[in-house]
Amino acid sequence: MTTTTPIPDPLAPAMLGPVSLRNRVIKSATFEGATPDALVTDRLIEYHTAVGRGGVGMTTVAYLAVAPEGRTERGQVYWRPEALPGLRRLTDAVHATGAKVSAQIGHAGPVANSRSNGLPSLASSARFNPLAMGFDRAATHADIRRVVAAHGQAAASAREVGFDAVEVHLGHTYLAGSFLSPKINRRKDEYGGSLTNRADFPRRILAAVKEAVGDDIAVIAKMNMADGVRGGFDLEESIPFARMLQADGHLDALELTAGSSLLNPMYLFRGDVPLSAMAAAQPPLLRVGMKMFGRFLFHHYPYQPLYFRDMARQFRRELSMPLILLGGVTDLDGMRTAMDDGFEYVAMARALLREPDLINKIQRDRATRSACTHCNLCAASIFTGTHCPLDAEGTAALVDAGTRPVAA
Repeated sequence: MTTTTPIPDPLAPAMLGPVSLRNRVIKSATFEGATPDALVTDRLIEYHTAVGRGGVGMTTVAYLAVAPEGRTERGQVYWRPEALPGLRRLTDAVHATGAKVSAQIGHAGPVANSRSNGLPSLASSARFNPLAMGFDRAATHADIRRVVAAHGQAAASAREVGFDAVEVHLGHTYLAGSFLSPKINRRKDEYGGSLTNRADFPRRILAAVKEAVGDDIAVIAKMNMADGVRGGFDLEESIPFARMLQADGHLDALELTAGSSLLNPMYLFRGDVPLSAMAAAQPPLLRVGMKMFGRFLFHHYPYQPLYFRDMARQFRRELSMPLILLGGVTDLDGMRTAMDDGFEYVAMARALLREPDLINKIQRDRATRSACTHCNLCAASIFTGTHCPLDAEGTAALVDAGTRPVAA
């Protein structure tokens, strides 16, 4: 007689490593645009407590850079003594809602804007950076050692200020992802060439993080299944890389993503491309450049529910470790499909910007459908405070981002 394992209820309590979650829904990391002085603000706290009150199992704070030059722009929080009291206030506030809270840590590398930060940006190899109209510097061996250590220090600080998990950003061609990408990594030393060599830096990062926190908090990595560009990191290498991470044993879960913030950002988002709105949010020079050349960078990919499912299932077949599915998860049917496929958790972003209380709504009525239209206007709002700019009727709301409620 054969027995089958029951499919988990995505809305029932679950464990993520050492952390007890009230359900299997994670608010995925979305840059909040709410820290103009690179310090926690009331707005940032409200952003995350809104989804905490709204029912998610865990919310993810993005993006907490491990070094000052690792910010995508100067307004992002980076780990330093001045930031710790605010981060403790944030974790306490989220815990008061019944949710857990994760810190996304990483180094933006070639996605960093050196002009905004006032510091040279790093990449696996030297390259021109159109964001800053300058060149990224190839990371030296000393840089690599420093950034690895900084990840460990950031993870230890995250534990000290009350985070329940750290999510290490290895995707979207940030610094670790730029080492993985054969398109960007042209190094001739032991960090370039073969996948084993290119994977060494991110694996060192995860080892440092695990050593810093032990089993006290959960350790998650966010990694690309594919960059979405010719010659980039793709399934032929990302699946073997994931096997390496599983064998290393430093992770409690792996979050599967795709796309490149540097080379193909819409591969991650899917849906409409609000190029005019994104251009309008830029400084004058970048605004002109985006209007002229944006269509070559921001490609259109039609939205469909669970749009990363087919790609992610290839990882599920190859791995035994817990996996987090993101991409087009907006309702209970999608969550159940993910559980049926063998994924342990689901991650949501845009749907929770539209409705921070969506999970509570689904708990009350399991037929609830998200009101998110996948217009991606929220992507243009990150420069003035990330939010859904649609009103209750689903039309663009002409409300100043500085005064509207966070995550409304």
